[in-house]
Amino acid sequence: MKFITNKKTALLSIFMITGHFLFSQIDKKATKETKFLYQNLKTISENHILFGHQHALEYGHGWKDEPNKSDVKLVTGSHPAVVGIDFSGFSGHSNEEIQKTKTVLKKNVIDTYERGGITTVSWHLNNPASGGGFYWKDSVSVAAMSLIKKDGSHHEQYKEILKTIADFAHSVKAKDGKLVPMIFRPFHEFDGDWFWWGKKYTSREDFIEVWQFTVSYLRDTLGVHNFIYAYSPDNKFSSETEYLERYPGDKYVDLFGIDDYGDFGRDGKYDLDAGVKRLKIISDLAIQKKKLAAFTETGLESIPNKTWWTEILLKTLKRENIKLCYVLVWRNDVSSATHFYAPFPGQVSAADFIEFYNDPFTLFENDLKDIYKKKMKLK
Repeated sequence: MKFITNKKTALLSIFMITGHFLFSQIDKKATKETKFLYQNLKTISENHILFGHQHALEYGHGWKDEPNKSDVKLVTGSHPAVVGIDFSGFSGHSNEEIQKTKTVLKKNVIDTYERGGITTVSWHLNNPASGGGFYWKDSVSVAAMSLIKKDGSHHEQYKEILKTIADFAHSVKAKDGKLVPMIFRPFHEFDGDWFWWGKKYTSREDFIEVWQFTVSYLRDTLGVHNFIYAYSPDNKFSSETEYLERYPGDKYVDLFGIDDYGDFGRDGKYDLDAGVKRLKIISDLAIQKKKLAAFTETGLESIPNKTWWTEILLKTLKRENIKLCYVLVWRNDVSSATHFYAPFPGQVSAADFIEFYNDPFTLFENDLKDIYKKKMKLK
C-alpha cells in the first residue's frame, strides 16, 4: 500500500490480493461491502483517523430534521466521516413509534452510504423486564441480563427485539442494490453502573453469554451479514487484563473500543496520560488480534476550551503511535444551551475545529472515496 501525504489530493491507494483479507473479521459470510469497509478501516488507522459525531444528521444545535445538514458540515463544509445512530427506538415503544423511527434511520443510513460515509450504531436498549428505560433506576429497574439469556424468563422477548434489528439490517438497501454496512456497538459502557446491563447488575458469565448469543443469533440465525461488531467499555480499566475481563472472545468481536470522557476534560479534569495509556491498550490489542480499534465515544460538553480539538484531542491521538480507525464525539442537543459536543457556527472552539479538520491526520466524509470497494482512495 502507498500513502501520499497531501490530504486534498489522492491520499491513498490500496493493493490487495483478490479474495485475500489480511485481517480477522468474525462474519465469514459478511457482504463484500462490509468486508471492504473492515479492511479499509484498518488501512486508514495506519496513518489517519476518521472523525465521527453521534446523531449528526438527525438534529443539531437549534435544528432538527433538515435534509443534508449537520453542525459539523456548517462549520467545515463536510459531514463527519462516521455518523452515529441508535437502535433505542426499536423496542419499548408503540409499533407506530418504532416504524417512524425505522423510517427516519433507514433514510439516514442509506444517504450516508451513498455520500460515501460510515454509520455506527449504539444501542440504548430499554430494559425488557422493567420500566426505567435504559438507565438503572433504583427500586424500578431489574437486573435483566440473566433474564434475557437462554432459558431466562425474557429470552423469547429478547429474540423478538433482535428480530426487529435484523429486519432493519435487511432493509437498508441502497440504490446500487447493496445492503449498507454498519458498525454495531451493543451493551456499551458495561463496566459502569448507570445502565441496567452494567457490571454491578450483571455477572461476567451472563454478560458473555448474552453477548455471544446476540452475535450468533443475528449473524447465524437471522442472517445479518452487514454488521461489524464493536466492544466498548468505559474507561474503568488500566490494564489489558482489566479491559478483557468481560471479553466474549475473538469469534464475537471485530473492533476494540473505549468510551472515555473522564480523561478528556469532564468536570474540568484532565488526565491525558491515562487516556493515552487506555487508547494504547486497545490499539495494541487490535494489532495483536488483527482487528480494528476505535475511540468509540469521547468529547467535552459545551467545549469551553477554545483549543480542545488541536491541543487536547489531536495531540493525544498522535501520541504513542496509536492506531485507531475513528474517534466519535457525542451528540448536539436540539434545545439545550450547554449539551453539545461538536462545534456549530459561532461556538468558541469552531476556529480550532477547522484546524483539526484541515490537519492531514484527520479525515471527514468529503475525504473519502470508494470506502466500500476493494480499491479505496482518499480525496
